[in-house]
Amino acid sequence: MKVLKFGGTSVANAQNILQAEDIIKKESLKSRIVVVVSALHGVTDQLIKAAESASQHDENYLQLIKNLEKKHLDLVKELIPVLDQSSWLSFVKKHFNDLEDICSGIFVLGEFTDRIKDKVSSYGEFLSSNIIAAGLQHKGLDVMWMNSAEYILTDSNYTNAKVHFEATENNLVKFLDKNKNRIIIAPGFIAKDEKGNATTLGRGGSDYTASIIASSINADELQIWTDVSGMMTADPRLVSNAKPIPEISYAEAMELSHFGAKVLYPPTIQPVMMKNIDLRIKNTFKPNESGTLISHQLQRSDIENQQIAVGISNMSDIALLTLEGSGMIGIPGFSAKLFQCLSHEKVNVILITQSSSEHSITVAIHEKDVYNAKNAINSAFEDDVKLNRIEPVKIETHLSIIALVGENMKSRSGVSAKMFGCLGNNGINIRAIAQGSSEKNISIVISEKDSKKAVNVLHEEFFESEIKQVHLYICGTGNVGKKLIEQIFDQNEYLKENLFINLKIAGLSNSRKMIFSDKGLSKNEYKDFNQNGEEASQEKFALEIISRNLRNSVFVDVTASSEVADIYEKLLKKSVNIVACNKIAASSDFQHYKNLKNIARNHNCKFFFETNVGAGLPIIGTINDLISSGDKITSIKAVLSGTLNFVFNNYDTKRPFSEIVAQAQKEGYTEPDPRLDLAGTDVARKILILAREAGYSLEFNEIKNESFLPEECMKGTVEDFYHVLAKYENHFKNLFEKAKNDGKILKYVAEFKDGKAKVGLQHIDPGSDLFHLYGKDNIVIFKTLRYSEQPLVVKGAGAGAEVTASGVFADIVRSV
Repeated sequence: MKVLKFGGTSVANAQNILQAEDIIKKESLKSRIVVVVSALHGVTDQLIKAAESASQHDENYLQLIKNLEKKHLDLVKELIPVLDQSSWLSFVKKHFNDLEDICSGIFVLGEFTDRIKDKVSSYGEFLSSNIIAAGLQHKGLDVMWMNSAEYILTDSNYTNAKVHFEATENNLVKFLDKNKNRIIIAPGFIAKDEKGNATTLGRGGSDYTASIIASSINADELQIWTDVSGMMTADPRLVSNAKPIPEISYAEAMELSHFGAKVLYPPTIQPVMMKNIDLRIKNTFKPNESGTLISHQLQRSDIENQQIAVGISNMSDIALLTLEGSGMIGIPGFSAKLFQCLSHEKVNVILITQSSSEHSITVAIHEKDVYNAKNAINSAFEDDVKLNRIEPVKIETHLSIIALVGENMKSRSGVSAKMFGCLGNNGINIRAIAQGSSEKNISIVISEKDSKKAVNVLHEEFFESEIKQVHLYICGTGNVGKKLIEQIFDQNEYLKENLFINLKIAGLSNSRKMIFSDKGLSKNEYKDFNQNGEEASQEKFALEIISRNLRNSVFVDVTASSEVADIYEKLLKKSVNIVACNKIAASSDFQHYKNLKNIARNHNCKFFFETNVGAGLPIIGTINDLISSGDKITSIKAVLSGTLNFVFNNYDTKRPFSEIVAQAQKEGYTEPDPRLDLAGTDVARKILILAREAGYSLEFNEIKNESFLPEECMKGTVEDFYHVLAKYENHFKNLFEKAKNDGKILKYVAEFKDGKAKVGLQHIDPGSDLFHLYGKDNIVIFKTLRYSEQPLVVKGAGAGAEVTASGVFADIVRSV
C-alpha cells in the first residue's frame, strides 16, 4: 500500500487536479493507495485573512468568503458531471454558510483565538478533498473519502498540535482494515483533540498528515507530489544551475528541510524514518521524471568519488541573540535558564553556538520572535545583569542561515576550509558557525544581503566546480578596452573548455554611458551599448557593482582616469578583485599604494596591475617571483616607453619629429595626451612602480626627470603641443646628430639603483643591451643578489592596444 500527497499547487485548479487524477489512476492500478490532498492553492491564507478581517470589524470578510465560495463552486462545476452537481453545490454552500456564521461571531466578539483559527482554516482541506473524491467517484473509480480529523488525534496545542501516535495508528489501521476501497482520499493538515475540537498540524501539515498515515499503516512508500522535480542542490529561485538530487538519506533530508529547503516540511520525515519507509518527491506536472528518493537503503559504496555535499539550504529573516559575560564562566545553569525562558515564550531555537571559554552563548531564532525573546531573556537574567555577571542580551537582525549538508562530509578533511575559503574570497563575512558532531551539516549565519551570493558561491564550489562563473565590470572602451572585449568574446569558449572559466561582462562603462547585465552582455548588447546605456558615473558604477554583490567579481580599469582609480578602495573593501591598466593608483603617494595592497590582502582579493609597466610583458610578475623566492633586486635599468622607443627608432631627421609623434599616437602607442610619454612622466611612473614592487619606499617627486622637451611644449592643449613641437624641430635634430656623431643612438632610459631613480634621454653605444631595441619594444634589465654578474633581462613589445589588452586579459584569468 502506498500513500500519495498532493500539495496546494497540484490542486490549485481543475486543470491541475485532472493531472493529479491521472497519477492517482495509474498508481491505483499498481497497489491500493491513500491520497492526502491540501487545500486549493492560497485558500488557507484567504480563510485566515477573512477571519482576521472579521475580528477587526472589517465587513470585507464577507466578500472574501464569497470569493472562496465561488472558487469551490466553480471547481465542482468543472470536475463533476452536470447531472450530479446539485448535491455537491449544496454541500459547498452549506459549509460556506457555516463558515460565514463563525466569522459573524468573530465580528461581533472582535476575538480570533487559536482554537477558532484551527476551526476556520480546516475548511480548505475538508472541502478540496471531498470535491476531489467526488470527481474520482463519478469517473467510476473505487474511491472512499476519509475524514482525517476523525482518526488523527492530537493535544490541544492549537495551530501546531502534537500527535498522539499510538491512538492515531490504532484508528487508521482499523479504518483501513474495515474499508477495502482501492483509493482512499483524505484531507491533510487537520486533526482533532480529545474533546473533539478541530486542531491543525502547522503550516505544511498536509505533508505531515501523509507521513503519519504512511507510518501508521506501514506503507510501502510515501510519495509527495509537488511542483518541482524533487529536492534540489539549492533553491532554484536563487541558483539558476541548481540540480535535482536523485537520492538522499533521511538524515540529510532532515538537515536540508530544517534549514529552509521548502519542498519538504521538516516534521514529515520523522514518522516514515522511524519505520524505514521510502519517501519519494515527485513533480505532478512532470510525472515521468524520477524525482528524489529519500531512503535508508542508499547505495553509496564508492564514497571517495562521490560529491562531498548533497545540497545547500538557506533560511532568511533570522536574528542572533547573544548572552555573554565573565560571570558565566564555570557556572552551570546559564544555558538551561536561557533555553527555558525561550521555550516558555514558544520561541524556536534554530541554531546554537557557544564559545569554548563559556564566556558567551549565541542562538539563532526567527526574526518575528525577537521582541518576545528579548523581553523574556532580559526579565530572566535581570539580576545577573544588575550584578554585572553578564551583559544585556545583544541582538542582530537581517541575517540568514546557510547550511551545507551531506553525510559524505563526515571525516573528510578540508570541507570547512573549502567552504570558508570561497566565502572569504567573495567578501562574505560569517557571523556565527555551527557544526554537529555527526558532521552532516556545517551551518553559518551571514548578512541577509549576502544570502544569494553565498548560496551561489557555495553551489559553484561544491556542485559546479567544472566551470567557474566570473563577473567582469570593465571601465574604459578606448583602444585597449575594445581589444580586450574582443579577446574575451573570442577566447571565452577556450577558457570554458580548458580552464573551466566562464567570463561574463556584467558591467561596462566609459566616460559617457554605462550598462549592466548579471547574465553577461552579448555581442549585440555591447555593440548597442552607447545607444542603450544609462548616463555614466564612476561613483554610481562602483555602487552598482557593490549592490549587485555577484560572486567572483572583477573590476577592470582600462582608462587613465584618476576618478576611476579613486573607486578602487571602495571595491577592494567589498572583496571585488581589481585588474588595472591605469597607472595612477600604483604610482600615487606611497601610503595610498601600500594601503590599497593591504586592503586587498585583508579582504582576500586580488589587486593586479601587470600592464602598468611593459604592456603584456611579465615584468611585475617577475619581480614578485624574485622577491617571493628570497632574492633582492639591487638595480633596474630599462627602456619602458614603447612610445619613446618607437619615436627615437623612427626619427632620422628626414621626417619632422612632430610627425613621428603623431604617427605613434595614431597607432595607439601613446597616452591620450602624448606629453605624458614625451615629458617622461609615464616612464617615471613606471620605474616608481617597479621600485615599489621591488620593496623600496619611493615617492614620485623623488625621481629625477631629465626632460628633453622644451618647457614651452608643456603649455596649452594637445593641438598646441604639436605646433610647438614643430617649432623646435632643430632642437630635436641637434639631439639626434650629437648621438649619431658619437656612434650612438638615443634611448629614453629609466634607472633605479641604491634606492634612487632617474629617467632621461641617454646616448646608447652598440655594445649595450639597450641598443638593439626596435619598434615599440621595451626592455628591463634586473640585477639581483642571484643575478649579479649576468643580469636577468625581460624584453619584448611594450606598447600597443593588442598586447596591452592581452596583458590585462592574463591578469583577469590570474585573478580568479
